[in-house]
Amino acid sequence: MDAEGPLRYFDRELQVESVKLAPGQFHAARGAGSISTVLGSCVSTCLWDPVERIGGMNHFLLPGKPASASPWAVSGRFGVYAMEVLINDMVHLGADRRRLVAKVFGGAHVLSGFDTLDIGALNSRFVLDFLKEERIQVLAQDLLGSAPRKLHFFPDTGKVQLRRLQLQGNDPVERMERAYLARLAREQKGGDVELFAPPR
Repeated sequence: MDAEGPLRYFDRELQVESVKLAPGQFHAARGAGSISTVLGSCVSTCLWDPVERIGGMNHFLLPGKPASASPWAVSGRFGVYAMEVLINDMVHLGADRRRLVAKVFGGAHVLSGFDTLDIGALNSRFVLDFLKEERIQVLAQDLLGSAPRKLHFFPDTGKVQLRRLQLQGNDPVERMERAYLARLAREQKGGDVELFAPPR
């Protein structure tokens, strides 16, 4: 996960304590409150143990492979790691991996200029394949399309509130994801992430 942890705040609209995730972050919790995020081509998986009422959410931008020699392998920005660390955190809170169910969101095509590489589609395919391989039932999904999404996940109930956002010129979600990709490329200084750099 990124060094700067998720933002904790009080959501005045929902009247609950909330944790807001940025790309590369995840959070697991037991009890009341919400976990929120805004997605473009990124994907979030909401996992829930219905017996212990423990839930968690991640937010990742690149599928990735944990066995890679790249330092990116140990990072919440990569889907495989983002899934495993979220599951492990939930297990540490008392969840049973065998009971977990999932709801998955995101993967929109919002990064203009990426005509030959649809990051959202790659993320969507990855998360569904991962959950199938891990035998985690997908209760709901809202993937692909062209609209960014705003999510609120409630760990106590497993409920998700989703709102589609209107994509506009110079969209803030697209700007956020491009800035995140640019930061990854700078930190990597040449490597896997250069593939995703915006065209000049």
